[in-house]
Amino acid sequence: MTDRPTDLSKLPSYTAPRRSIFSARKFALMASVVAGLGVAAYGLSPSNNFDVLTTTAHAQVNKEVRQVQQPVGFADIVERVKPSVISVRVKIAEKPATTGEVSPEDNPFPPNSPMERFFRRFGGPDGSPGGRGPRGRGGQTGQGSGFFISADGFAVTNNHVVDGADKVEVTTDDGKVHTAKVIGTDPRTDLALIKVDGVSNLPYAKLSDGQPRIGDWVLAVGNPFGLGGTVTAGIVSARGRDIGNGPYDDFIQIDAPVNKGNSGGPTFNTEGDVMGVNTAIYSPSGGSVGIAFAIPASTVKSVVEQLKDKGTVSRGWIGVQIQQVTPEIADSLGLKKTEGALVAEPQANGPAAKAGIESGDVITRVNDQPVKDARELARTIGGMAPGQTVKLVVVHKGQDKILNMTLGELPNAKAAKADTNQKDGGKGRGNVTVPNLGLTLAPANSVAGAGKDGVVVTDVDPNSPSAERGFKEGDVILEVAGKLVTNPAEVRDAINTARAENKNSVLVRVKSGDSSRFIAMPVAKG
Repeated sequence: MTDRPTDLSKLPSYTAPRRSIFSARKFALMASVVAGLGVAAYGLSPSNNFDVLTTTAHAQVNKEVRQVQQPVGFADIVERVKPSVISVRVKIAEKPATTGEVSPEDNPFPPNSPMERFFRRFGGPDGSPGGRGPRGRGGQTGQGSGFFISADGFAVTNNHVVDGADKVEVTTDDGKVHTAKVIGTDPRTDLALIKVDGVSNLPYAKLSDGQPRIGDWVLAVGNPFGLGGTVTAGIVSARGRDIGNGPYDDFIQIDAPVNKGNSGGPTFNTEGDVMGVNTAIYSPSGGSVGIAFAIPASTVKSVVEQLKDKGTVSRGWIGVQIQQVTPEIADSLGLKKTEGALVAEPQANGPAAKAGIESGDVITRVNDQPVKDARELARTIGGMAPGQTVKLVVVHKGQDKILNMTLGELPNAKAAKADTNQKDGGKGRGNVTVPNLGLTLAPANSVAGAGKDGVVVTDVDPNSPSAERGFKEGDVILEVAGKLVTNPAEVRDAINTARAENKNSVLVRVKSGDSSRFIAMPVAKG
């Protein structure tokens, strides 16, 4: 059935409306209003019905409207930039049948990260689970977006769009289809560089040299739901967003509608330059709710340069586990500001360890530039080349210390070891309860699998401050208030000393599996 507006004149009960008859007083009032509005002519019909002779007035109104400032649209910008945007379609050859679950190798995102959860729940660029189309006899397909960055066919898209693809095809704005090859990918920033050979003089987009401001207009162009060539508008909602995808998160948040299939497409500013590459959305429903995330042009530039040159990305590395400086940690260390990056543990034989950095140090500056937090340190070091010499300022036991070090190269993959099950028969072998913390502790060397250093947590009171701060069975306490501990008595003594010194909290270094972190524990008084 076709939904059409109802024609009231066709209804049986319809009666033509009568023309209103004005009294002399009402007419005089109306005439004065019309005259005040500058209407050129009016009059009365012989039957006293009021008629306005609008020909001259209509011309006058049109003239005045033309003089008014018209709303500014985006048509001129779109006409210029849209030809550089492409639709990307990928195909993966048939693989052995699966249960339909997404295998780890098919998922480029960290487990349980926001992006991994999004694609697991709402699907990938083509709306299917895991970011790909269904597997079948013809293999697996998917689609996204991208854009040319040079006249000779180099184009940018997302890593998750082309990851594992056996065949990549791009469709240009004029409908032409080309085969493309993957030059290189960078899973850490979710960027990929592809190339169409045998072409020249293609329309391409320029990556912005500036930084967007919150509130700036933006245009997202891409291939949502496979429709191709779709333009949406919005503003920059926020900058520096961390969505839990990795240590280099620095996304621009926009409210221009972005949907499945927009992945890898550009977001333009009003100058017609690419200010970001669309990579993810936040959505309870799977469709746009006005929260989308784009990779900044500055990141795209540095990654694309390396991918074009050698097909991979190498990053500087200092070899430390770092964490945020919270107000509690700052108080425990005697810091005036909650700035810098706290070193939880330097990696053995890494650049930081060789330079003399220790657990508990706070890195506050890199090459005279202040370090706001742990994420900024990771991005700063990751943006430098391996082999480069840098100057670090660290707070070591309350004193500033300047160190020079040569950056190593960030390993492509970190060997991960499964957490050792430490909830074994160690209970009852020297266990001591520390009531103020809500922890039951035992020397690590008395619990199988806990190692030889520190004190292992064998039980956690679920209603204690320790439980609130994330302690769990199997954690190993290595230091309390900057001192190494080997038995529960030393932990208890350190807590009592901190209480006697009227400290609000004490800093505890804890090892969980292969990672270490500092936890500021409140000191119970009374």
